[in-house]
Amino acid sequence: MKCIWTFLLLLFVSGRLFAQVDNALLLDYIQNQKYKEAAQYLKGIYAEPITDDKALQNLAYTSRMSGNLADAENYYLRLLQKDSTKTAVLFSLGNINLNRQNKQKALVYYKKILALDSTNFSVYKQLGDLTQGDTVNCLMYLQKANSLNPIDADVAYDLSRIYLKKNKPDVLILATNVLDKALKADTANLFLLETKTNVLYLQKRSKETIDACNKLIANGNRAPQVISWMAISYFRLRQYKQCLATFRMVPDEKQSEAIFFYMAECYRALNDNPNAIAYYQKAIKDGISGNVPDYYIDLGDCYANLHQSGKALAAYQRSLTFDDRPLTYYSLANVYDVELKDSKTAIKYFKKYLAAKPNPVEEQKYIDYAKFKLAPPATASTSTSH
Repeated sequence: MKCIWTFLLLLFVSGRLFAQVDNALLLDYIQNQKYKEAAQYLKGIYAEPITDDKALQNLAYTSRMSGNLADAENYYLRLLQKDSTKTAVLFSLGNINLNRQNKQKALVYYKKILALDSTNFSVYKQLGDLTQGDTVNCLMYLQKANSLNPIDADVAYDLSRIYLKKNKPDVLILATNVLDKALKADTANLFLLETKTNVLYLQKRSKETIDACNKLIANGNRAPQVISWMAISYFRLRQYKQCLATFRMVPDEKQSEAIFFYMAECYRALNDNPNAIAYYQKAIKDGISGNVPDYYIDLGDCYANLHQSGKALAAYQRSLTFDDRPLTYYSLANVYDVELKDSKTAIKYFKKYLAAKPNPVEEQKYIDYAKFKLAPPATASTSTSH
């Protein structure tokens, strides 16, 4: 854009347009980015029909920069009618349609440029961006753009991300080659470095992954994914204490099933079985929907309503393996009390229900009934189903 602005600025002040153009005023508009005023001024100077190429270029440029894309498109189309081989005009028309969200029309103009100039890096880059979602074409355009300019960071990043998704050994080598060339030109590019770290991790080059992760962390990138790459790389090297220490860098609220699993594996390898058990349990709990205990309770209720006591008890017990919810104990007690007439076992579960501290706002009637069932025999009455 700076080059275009400089070119137009020189063009405006060259004095080779029309004598009636006030170059000083036009220069002031351009320098202060008053493109709308510049376009209006030029419209007042140039009489229609405008046939001069430079006049049309100036009007197209100022209209576009002022946001008047309809006028800009009109002027560029008039230029294109005069010479359909002008790649700069085609590129401007492509960009205008892209700004107006007309991607299909933009693609037409960009492809016309390629028909005229098959080595236009900017067009291949733009087409690569436009065709994201269409992996085949996107890959083709980005590969061509990368071959023309291997140090462009944006193209290298986008191309390597496509290779990463394939996650095949030979394709990961291609990603490495792309990233290494771009990183050689821009060693401080953290987007490229993070992608390269991902490649190293997938290739199981553990020591190199750890080094790369340390660079990212030193530059402020402490994303859970980066920390996980480093921790798992330590695990692969059987450096279990370092793995645990690294995983502890992840904030509690961002820890997940995978992290809990690896931490459990580390504790197990270190013969710390109590901690291993605790983290295996965390992994199990995190990997299962929090609604599963409710599903089993509801399932048990359905079996109880059908007087299928065995299945009801099994469902309630299954619920307890996921979460100790007070109401589950009450449901167990009620089946033993009402359906199976097993008062001894029912009392055991009524006690567990009260010990679990049920919510008095939501479960007061169940609390009252449990207390009633646990009252001394002299005050207890014949049980009824709840």
